[in-house]
This record gives sequence, structure tokens and C-alpha cells, in this order.
Amino acid sequence: DLDECAASPCKDHQYCLNTDGSFSCKACDASCIGCTGEGSDKCKTCASGYMKEDEKCTDIDECKLPEKVCVKENQDCVNTSGSYKCVCSEGFEDKDGTCVQN
Repeated sequence: DLDECAASPCKDHQYCLNTDGSFSCKACDASCIGCTGEGSDKCKTCASGYMKEDEKCTDIDECKLPEKVCVKENQDCVNTSGSYKCVCSEGFEDKDGTCVQN
């Protein structure tokens, strides 16, 4: 079997899986920018919103950062994978970018 992966035939956001007589390109984990294999522990670099922790790229909880990310009045922070959302607190609704009581 020829290792086609040695020639790096895959795109930047993929890793190469050598198979018998061939190869396939598989997508890197969402937490990675470039990878050497499957999973968040095989990242070359962590994607934005992720940080290296115990050799893995793990999500940064922006809602727990010392500096508030959702600064508008009556707004709550919701952590998402690799990012966060600012949503109006319970009992409030978004009206032209402002959270007003509903």
C-alpha cells in the first residue's frame, strides 16, 4: 500500500486517512484550525472561541469571563460552541436592539 497521505492531498481543514490502496479526507473537529487526525486533541491550532486545555481545544465560556460580553440592559449571555449569544432576560423582548419589558 502506498501512503497517499504523505503528499498531504487534503485541504487545510481536513486530515488524511490512509486506506488500503487509497485514502480519504475527513473534516477536522470544529474546535480546530488544521489537524493531524480526528478529535479536539489533534488540532494544529485552536479555532476562535476555543483554547488549549489538557492538550485539547475546549470551548471558552465567554459568559464567565471577568469582562461582561453582553453589556446592554436586561440582557443575558448564553454560551455556545465556540462563541456566545446575547439574549433578552426573561420577561423582556428585543425591540430594535433594545430589551424592553413585554
